[in-house]
Amino acid sequence: MTSINPEIKIFSTAEDTAENLAELFFKKSENYYRSKKKLYAAISGGNTPQIFFNKLVEKYKEKIRWNNICFFWADERCVAPTDNDSNYGMTKRNLLDKIQIPAENIFRIQGENDPLKEAVRYSSVIKKHVAERNNLPSFDLTILGMGSDGHTASIFPDQLHLLKSNKICETAIHPQSFQKRITLTGTIINNSSQIVFFVTGENKSKILADILHVSENSKLFPALYIKPVDGSLSWYLDKDAASNL
Repeated sequence: MTSINPEIKIFSTAEDTAENLAELFFKKSENYYRSKKKLYAAISGGNTPQIFFNKLVEKYKEKIRWNNICFFWADERCVAPTDNDSNYGMTKRNLLDKIQIPAENIFRIQGENDPLKEAVRYSSVIKKHVAERNNLPSFDLTILGMGSDGHTASIFPDQLHLLKSNKICETAIHPQSFQKRITLTGTIINNSSQIVFFVTGENKSKILADILHVSENSKLFPALYIKPVDGSLSWYLDKDAASNL
C-alpha cells in the first residue's frame, strides 16, 4: 500500500458536509473546463450521496457546466434502473433529471443485465472512454461512501480479493442479502487522481476511527485499502461520523 496522509475535513452536520463536497465538485469542474478537459467522475449510490446530489442541484444547477462532465458509477446493484435499489436510479431522481446534461455523458452500469457479462461490458466502456494513467483507466474524481461494516463501492469485508484484482470491474455479492453487485476493483479506484470519501452518521464512527488510526481491526475493512497510487485522498465527515477520532 502507498503511504499517504489523507486530508480529513469535519463539518458540523451532514448537510454542511454535503454542501462543502458540492463546492469541491464545482471548483474541480470549473478547473477542468478552463483547462479544456472533460471531468470523468465515478460516483457512488446508497443513501448518503442523496444529500450531496441535492446540494449540487440547489447550489450549482445553473453554475456547473454539465456538458463538460462524464458520470460513471463505482458500483451498482443487479436490479433494473427503475428499482428502488438502483444506484443509477437514485442518482437519476436526485440529480440527473434536474440538470441539463447530455445523455451521452452518462455511463450507467446496466444492473438488469447478466452480472458477469455486464462487468465485462462496463469494463470495456471505461477502457474506451477514460484516459489511462499507469497503463490503467484513471478517473479524475472518485466519490465513495463507506458502510457501517467498512465496505466501500461493493467491496465487502469477506471479498477483499476485489481490492487487488487486475480487472476493471468485478461481480460481488452482498454478504447479508446475497444481492449481486457490479463494482470497480480497488486497483481502478486507487488509480484515480482524486478520491473523496463522504461519510456521515454516528453508526460509522467506530469503524472510521479504526481505519484512520489503522488499528488491528481495521485490516478487515475494505475502506482502509483505498489509497491512491498517485493522487489525493480526502475524507469529508460530519461530526457524528468523526466522534471517535
